[in-house]
Amino acid sequence: MASGQQPYVHDLVICLAAPTVLLSEADGQIRPLGAQGMLHADIRVLSRAEVRVGGHEPVPVAHGQGDAGAAEFVALVRGLGDSGSDPTVRLVRQRRVRPGRTDEQLRVVSHAIRPVSTELSLTIAADLTPINAVRNGDAEPSAAAVLHATGARWQHAETRILVTTEEPVVIDADDDGQVTLRWDVEVGPRDEVAVSWSVQVEDAGAVVVAAPAAPSWQPPRIRADDRRLERLVGRSLDDLHALRMATPARPDEVFLAAGAPWYLTLFGRDSLWAARMMLPLTTGVAASTLRLLAERQGRKVDPGTGEAPGKILHEMRRADVADSGGSLRLPPLYYGTVDATALWVCLLHDAWRWGLPQSDVEALAPALEAALGWLRDHADADGDGFLEYVDESGRGLANQGWKDSSDAVRFADGTIADPSIALCEVQGYAYEAAVSGARLLDLLGRPGGDDWRSWAAAMATRFREQFWVEGAAGRFPALALDGDKHRVDSLTSNIGHLLGTGLLDDTESERVAVVVTGPDMDSGFGLRTMSDRMAGYQPLSYHCGSVWPHDTAIIVHGLVRAGQSARLSRAVTGLLAAGEAFGHRLPELYAGDDDNSPATPVPYPATCRPQGWSAAAAVLLVQAVLGLEVDVPAGRITLRPPHPSPVGAVRVEGLCIGEDLVTVELDAAGTVVEVSGTSLHVDAV
Repeated sequence: MASGQQPYVHDLVICLAAPTVLLSEADGQIRPLGAQGMLHADIRVLSRAEVRVGGHEPVPVAHGQGDAGAAEFVALVRGLGDSGSDPTVRLVRQRRVRPGRTDEQLRVVSHAIRPVSTELSLTIAADLTPINAVRNGDAEPSAAAVLHATGARWQHAETRILVTTEEPVVIDADDDGQVTLRWDVEVGPRDEVAVSWSVQVEDAGAVVVAAPAAPSWQPPRIRADDRRLERLVGRSLDDLHALRMATPARPDEVFLAAGAPWYLTLFGRDSLWAARMMLPLTTGVAASTLRLLAERQGRKVDPGTGEAPGKILHEMRRADVADSGGSLRLPPLYYGTVDATALWVCLLHDAWRWGLPQSDVEALAPALEAALGWLRDHADADGDGFLEYVDESGRGLANQGWKDSSDAVRFADGTIADPSIALCEVQGYAYEAAVSGARLLDLLGRPGGDDWRSWAAAMATRFREQFWVEGAAGRFPALALDGDKHRVDSLTSNIGHLLGTGLLDDTESERVAVVVTGPDMDSGFGLRTMSDRMAGYQPLSYHCGSVWPHDTAIIVHGLVRAGQSARLSRAVTGLLAAGEAFGHRLPELYAGDDDNSPATPVPYPATCRPQGWSAAAAVLLVQAVLGLEVDVPAGRITLRPPHPSPVGAVRVEGLCIGEDLVTVELDAAGTVVEVSGTSLHVDAV
């Protein structure tokens, strides 16, 4: 792989316990290639860990993963044991990753009739390369280690790495920084011998730390005719548990990291969406995420960082983030996001509806008013009444919506739109934030509610007049307005995010529902980010034709909110099929090929896996299948499930609604059979 090329990770085994992640090949070996290694809080702390038996690499035959942090690898040792064609000696490598630590046990297992004597060796190295450089395909030379009686250690700035073993060992190092541990092993007939080693990391300079060990939510009990739903939710919640993180100053405030290995930190948009999707199980993650982002809310206008008063940040890092060419350089606190501020308001409102105490809302009232102020005073630079963005620094993100790759905003003919850019879904988020913010201001006895409702109504009128286009699929909202106020007329999944925001009327919602779930948008494994009729469509592009599970899940939930649940079935079953193909661990994205060509989803090779909002999408799917909406302050639960149910009969126990654990059961027709565990009024169809 050449320098400057992002390494592929789709075929690597990933063990995660944030802020630590370990990536290896399917045989368990960690080779000094690509993204392989143990990474902790934005630094690769181990770049090599290769095992040999008798001087040779064993032959891999199997591997499997338990929870998010555990893996086991089985390999055969040829040339040892009984003569003949049947292998009688194997190496079993058992791995466990915890925050700041990896432990491995190496077991030489013999079924030979005579004793086996051999040498077991482990060669390790640490290159201490920042994650940004790893992602760019670059690496530092292996660092020199200090050897000690039971292992080796490395020290770099505020990062300390210690490798140890408890068994008698011979240790040596070469001039290239490689350290080798050697154990003499003798295994009796039909017996086994094990040695173990561990690597521990201390990092005083990290901006993120591990979350408390205690779970942040209780997994629900799900039983459905389509068993894929239960398996997807179980795997996803395990991954989300491993993605929980905190900050050194607030170790008890848990948020969900954006994804492994590239985005193990606090991201405004990603962490907000993941927390919002998790509301059926907990409001605690939402509350912590809201508070952490409010602490870092913009205070001043700074074109270099994208900061503005009231604005919610895009991401938080230890140091600058740059691409291989240097044209992109993001500061450690970067605010280049046009949608996170509105999404912050929407999450605060939704968390309150799900039972977040009013006292928590009151504590965030100043941040709420500041966020709304940003929508009015700073988000509309040219005064046309729409939220838009342009990178004023020249070194930030060219696109600042959730589709933030440089080529994401294209006309139907494939031409890339020029800034400034007013994205369609951002106007929907802003409308919803204004209406939701108005309700919260009323609740708190603060002024401005009527003004924000009027602001939202005017936004809806402007949007109706200026965003709709006629294209190959008929009438639909444009992806965006460009800098000259031309409608960017490509058909994309962005319009699906408008569903349920309130920006569209019933007729418009039905039209969007028809278009966004059409055959040119539906891959069979989820909804494409761009219609395959568009000139810019490419199934393995980052944002122009691939499938993002969170994107599909948001649209599915929007269909329910907009009263269009009859159109969600194929999108739900498509995500379940994709989940099954990926071992029920939905990646960040995958190719938007048709489900008949090929018959399995094709991985996007540099994708995060697991990824916060992809994993949380499984919970949002459950909410959508149940047709569940909650308003605890109003004393009401609403159930509008699709008919028939896309997963057959389904029963979900342990939904967290206010202080209650609620059970909801549907039959295969989508009829509500049972709602128990709550005193709230249930409105069901």
